[in-house]
Amino acid sequence: MATTSSYWVHDLSPFLIRFPENPLGLDGIRYYGLAYLLGFIAAWALLRLYNARGKSAIDADARATLMTATIIGVLAGGRVGYMLLYDLESFLDNPLLVMRVDQGGMASHGGFAGVLLALVWFSRKHQCNFLKLGDVIVTLAPLGLCLGRIANFINGELWGRVTTVNWAVIFPDSPTAYNAALHIFSQQPRHPSQLYAAALEGALLFGYAQWRFWHTRPPAGQLGGEFLIGYGIVRIFGELFREPDAALILGLSRGQFYSIFMILAGAAIIRIARRKQPRSNTPTQDA
Repeated sequence: MATTSSYWVHDLSPFLIRFPENPLGLDGIRYYGLAYLLGFIAAWALLRLYNARGKSAIDADARATLMTATIIGVLAGGRVGYMLLYDLESFLDNPLLVMRVDQGGMASHGGFAGVLLALVWFSRKHQCNFLKLGDVIVTLAPLGLCLGRIANFINGELWGRVTTVNWAVIFPDSPTAYNAALHIFSQQPRHPSQLYAAALEGALLFGYAQWRFWHTRPPAGQLGGEFLIGYGIVRIFGELFREPDAALILGLSRGQFYSIFMILAGAAIIRIARRKQPRSNTPTQDA
């Protein structure tokens, strides 16, 4: 059995660039913020490519509006979702904590809800098909998820469960446990569950969504529903390796419990999509 000393101790800095002390109180450029920025840039670039290839009618003007609405949806939804879904007691004690983004705390499920509201608003403003718009957006989301999970790993947060696998990592901020061999309290090696999530929620879903988008023509809403189901499944699986960061619900982690509703929502959307619109042999142009 490997000893604690044989595992890599996480020592990555959360800062790409650290600023010296300054009157503005800016501490530097964090990888977490950079991950969001790169995700939004990549989404914009893909939307531009879709429009150029005739896969989407979202032109430059509409693209700017859509990206603005989506960014607000992700950030506001992610923060509000975290407070409501993971730290409700603190929120009820002080609702203004929702504004303290400097303290961290973003929930992907809340981000999805925020994006959903943004898409409803955009589809009404531009009179476009909501289901087709959703199919386009879900081909972009996994990139942001992937980058965000990698940033979680760099930050040394959302660590996994204790394990003895060879690639386990010791996270200095994780809880300590008594080490009988060394007769001290120390951190235990854990799954790098952030990287598992980056691969499953990010790379895997991105590859699948891109293949479906470019090489198949499902009815409007089908791809969006498949994404919700796929995310729910891989999130539930990935949570098996992640240390729960809040009290369990019915024996499930918060991420697993909330993901069940995403699976149900995805199934409902697919049912609606198949009822509303038969399969078409022509590319979609109005979203």
